[in-house]
Amino acid sequence: MTHAMQPGPSHQRDAVDHLSAAHPLGTGLGALGGGIAGAATGALFGPIGMLVGVALGTIAGGVGGHRAAEHVDPTGESEYWREAHHERPYVESRYTYDTDYLPAYRFGVERRNETPQPLWDDSLESVLHEEWLHRRANSALTWQQARPAVRDAWDRVDRSYRVYEASDRYHEQRHDALRDRAPNTHFGDYRPAYRYGTWARSHWPQRDWDESLEQELERGWLRVKGTSRLSWEKARAAVREAWHAAEHVLGGNTDGQ
Repeated sequence: MTHAMQPGPSHQRDAVDHLSAAHPLGTGLGALGGGIAGAATGALFGPIGMLVGVALGTIAGGVGGHRAAEHVDPTGESEYWREAHHERPYVESRYTYDTDYLPAYRFGVERRNETPQPLWDDSLESVLHEEWLHRRANSALTWQQARPAVRDAWDRVDRSYRVYEASDRYHEQRHDALRDRAPNTHFGDYRPAYRYGTWARSHWPQRDWDESLEQELERGWLRVKGTSRLSWEKARAAVREAWHAAEHVLGGNTDGQ
């Protein structure tokens, strides 16, 4: 799957809250506040392929309850920020991405992965300030210069975790009612499919669910299925259900339901 993939002024929060009330999945997604606006550019959260199992290199287990088994891949996020950092107001042209800003973005990703009960506050920031002195590699950035990049990366990873947690909770509650559910399977087999549909709807905000989209998703399924035992034919209904559930929350095309 490609790694293409953040702003969100406060006036966008009202629309998010309205969508949250209108659809159960929105209860989780709506908690992201103005960050929902990032869906318009595919930047709402990291690609599902980035949320990987530490041991298996796959999507393994749920984020909620199995957080230690998963993390967001710093390498993929580094490539995202290689392109996205150009638009960040804190970036200074006298510094380079690879030497100066990349260590800050990686630090933000890694520290969010390492923090089971994340809360960015003064206490955490004090710790990060001290750690930056030892983890900045060859970066010339002071903590005050690096802080916005670290926070950007932290927040993006945090959105990834929280969106997939919301998706997992929502679809697990409704899983038994899924049409065409494969026999002798459990929710863990379907979790990657639900996440895949959730990710896809954010990644392609202007597309309809059609044959062309299905073909693209089918080609990507083997790369994101992780430990799921489902073939694409068995996973398709769950991917589509998650696509349309996210569509209700994020807005956009609703044809084909």
